[in-house]
Amino acid sequence: MSDSSIASADPPREARRHSTLKQHERRVGVALALPALAAFVVVILIPFVKSLKLSLFRYTIDTPEPLFVGFENFVKLFRDPAIVNVCLNTLVFVVSATCVTMVISLAWALMMNQAFKGRALLRAASLLPWVLPSTVTAFLAAWIFNGQYGVLNAILLSTGLISEPIIWLAERQGAMACVVVTKVWLSVPLFMAFFLAGLQSVSQDQVDAARVDGCENFGVLRHVVLPHLAPTLIIVMILGAMGNLQAFDVIYALTQGGPVGATTMLSVEVYKQAFENWDMGMACAVGVLWFVLIAVPTVFYLRALFKRES
Repeated sequence: MSDSSIASADPPREARRHSTLKQHERRVGVALALPALAAFVVVILIPFVKSLKLSLFRYTIDTPEPLFVGFENFVKLFRDPAIVNVCLNTLVFVVSATCVTMVISLAWALMMNQAFKGRALLRAASLLPWVLPSTVTAFLAAWIFNGQYGVLNAILLSTGLISEPIIWLAERQGAMACVVVTKVWLSVPLFMAFFLAGLQSVSQDQVDAARVDGCENFGVLRHVVLPHLAPTLIIVMILGAMGNLQAFDVIYALTQGGPVGATTMLSVEVYKQAFENWDMGMACAVGVLWFVLIAVPTVFYLRALFKRES
């Protein structure tokens, strides 16, 4: 046998060492991912599969054991006119809260990106609404929007903008506006942190070049900053929509879905079906619909994320 055939049959020692190292890294990676995978299976996957199965059963307080009914829960769900109102409420809430949060967060991030005295303290203070528990914020908002002794009415009455108190949480449009404002208040710090991180990587040379070309502040924002932030804007918008689709604690603590279902979202409807109507099968059917709607922005988020990494 020739020396060349022996050399080709026996790979170099460095190549074998590199291959062994790669295998070791893979095993370590799998070992590190196993706890998270196990938690995902126990906390998310198994309950979801059970909920999906239970959505095919009638299981109410009158039925001691689940009774298989096939797709009857889904048929009743889509024939119920109230579910259309719930879906519309969810759509209005998600679109309004996401868009308003995006605009305010971007404006606040642009301000926090400027150099001024006390900037570090103001940046830290900007995170306080996000640090506070959302339920505490909801109760604080309920006090602010209270029709009898609320701070908002007191300010509007003292300035002469209104002549009598407004019962904000007792009106359909007012209740929805209060819920959106409270969710925006909670979400702005997180969005602002994402945008501020993106602004830190904007090239100062590009900004200076744009100013040399005659661009004012709005021109720099339009032609330099926004194109640079476009991937971050897309990902944050999708994440915000996913988070708003899952919102429950703020809505239930503030309005409990009222008045007359004006702020009942899919998340609140699941709770009401399960723990007020005691209809677990219907609650699971609503939960499946809720999951499908959340999965839509999730697909776009993953596509945008993988496209950015590639």
